Amino acid sequence: MSQTYYEAQANEIELFEASAQMNLPILIKGPTGCGKTRFIEYMGEKLKRDVYTVVCHDDLSAADLVGRHLIDENGTYWQDGPLTKAVRNGGICYLDEIIEARKDTTVVLHSLADYRRVLPIDRTGETIEAHPDFMLVVSYNPGYQNVLKGMKPSTKQRFISLSFDYPKADIEEKIVIKESGVDSETAKKLVTIAGEIRQLSDTDIQEAVSTRLLIYAAKLITKGFDPYNACMHSIVESLSDEEDVLEVLEKLIGLHFKVLSL
Repeated sequence: MSQTYYEAQANEIELFEASAQMNLPILIKGPTGCGKTRFIEYMGEKLKRDVYTVVCHDDLSAADLVGRHLIDENGTYWQDGPLTKAVRNGGICYLDEIIEARKDTTVVLHSLADYRRVLPIDRTGETIEAHPDFMLVVSYNPGYQNVLKGMKPSTKQRFISLSFDYPKADIEEKIVIKESGVDSETAKKLVTIAGEIRQLSDTDIQEAVSTRLLIYAAKLITKGFDPYNACMHSIVESLSDEEDVLEVLEKLIGLHFKVLSL
């Protein structure tokens, strides 16, 4: 029985299980804080597979994924990277924010994401056939895509794709309550605030308020912070540094939670 809490939004659990059975790689698209990583952790436990998570960035090299030669007192030896460990031993290799990695790095995934399911290691001359329980999963935030950062079609078309979004209000309320222990009335207000912020236009907010931030606010409230200040610290200040945007968000929070005098 899985210990990680996860609320399904659609058929993502069934689709993931089917893909795992057929050895198909998965691409998950969705905004920050919508539950992508939590979903992978949940599925790893459900399928009884280890999860090797790599947070991608501009400096991520192929060696960081595959491995490299190291030197100790006994001489030179090879050390597998997280991708190679998952390929050898079985497990889910999860590459978070794949579009942040360099293009020459993602090329190493091609032979694993099609019918071949092999990983060539040029530095050792080894070609590893993927373990039957190996699964490749990548994710990215479509909102951060631009001409320079985006998955090549030749890479994207090797994956089964899942689109994530912030949960529907009733599901998000359940998540906030479960994760924080806050009462249902407060959870409902927090989710309503999130919905209103997500609908704002003509602002400098680069990323909508995430479910994660709602949980942070709810946790502060359960620890005794008044709701207004909890929202200011967990939501408002995290979304923008612009004075005019902060003013709009402060007023929005004040509509739902009374401002307490200090």
